[in-house]
Amino acid sequence: MITRQGKQYVLFQGLLDEAHTQGLRGIDTELLQVPDSENGNVAIVKAVCEMEDGRKFSGIGDASPDNVGRNIAPHVIRMAETRAKARALRDAVNVGATALEELSEGDDAPPTSAGYGRSPRGSDGANARPAGRPTPIRGAGPRQDARQGEGQGEQQRARRNAPAPEPAAEADARADAGSPNGQAEEAAPAPATAARKGGGSRAGAKARKSQVDLLRTLAVEWAGDGGVERLEGRVGKPLTELTRAEADEWIDRLTPEGRE
Repeated sequence: MITRQGKQYVLFQGLLDEAHTQGLRGIDTELLQVPDSENGNVAIVKAVCEMEDGRKFSGIGDASPDNVGRNIAPHVIRMAETRAKARALRDAVNVGATALEELSEGDDAPPTSAGYGRSPRGSDGANARPAGRPTPIRGAGPRQDARQGEGQGEQQRARRNAPAPEPAAEADARADAGSPNGQAEEAAPAPATAARKGGGSRAGAKARKSQVDLLRTLAVEWAGDGGVERLEGRVGKPLTELTRAEADEWIDRLTPEGRE
């Protein structure tokens, strides 16, 4: 489960992993409508998941240039199939939260080279978006409806199993024991600084696999097949080398803002 800006989402890859854990036998898909000019270029796909105990779960997915980003528009059939499978898998593993891939996308214009938080002026002046920040990949307009629910998924288990923050007293005791004359290392960050950086040692730790997986998914949704490489170019290093705080920052930049 991924929670961003008060909204709860699951990822398709997490649903698929959980389905295999619960005995997924296979997924069949059928293209119900071929996109063309007469139907508004809407692709519709039906997916049926079959479990080892014989149960079957179906889902319908649609995609068109109007509800995907510009980079995904040439591939609406594949997106419709992904959405159909996501809906079927959610029923199969009893997850009520919406899959991130199911949501309609808004304007996905790529970020500019200007610094974050600076407001460029376009022909319409005040209506220009802040430069450097990717437009939210999913619809993020005012009062945008977002389907929510509750369920279980790989990310929820990963977050639940993440190591708890080390008690301050134990950390201080270990620092005293490992430094000359019982003095704490001067290089340790001040508590205020650590708090600002997202929880001290946890913020500086390597990003969790669930964070890296989410960033890869968001990068592909934002910029197509080369999205991961483009994002790593902007970050300046591979996604697997990000800290947890850095991963959270980039996830916030790429996910819906969810402002009411």
